Amino acid sequence: MVRMTIKLADRTHRALKEAAARQKRSIGSIIKESLELRGIQPCDTAQEIVAKARAKSGLNADEAMALAVEETRRFREGQ
Repeated sequence: MVRMTIKLADRTHRALKEAAARQKRSIGSIIKESLELRGIQPCDTAQEIVAKARAKSGLNADEAMALAVEETRRFREGQ
């Protein structure tokens, strides 16, 4: 696992610490979840989504990619 240093405004850092305390979670877990919700994941994940979509639907590669893009968009929008 890689360690990383970021600079935050004091207000943002304070808000992040307060949220972590309220949720009884670590700051790192909140940041990780936030990145995942923004779609920041390894390429393997996108390839896995396409493979699952193709296996379940019998779609060709282009149709499966279109489905994966649509599902990713819906996920990011919280639908």
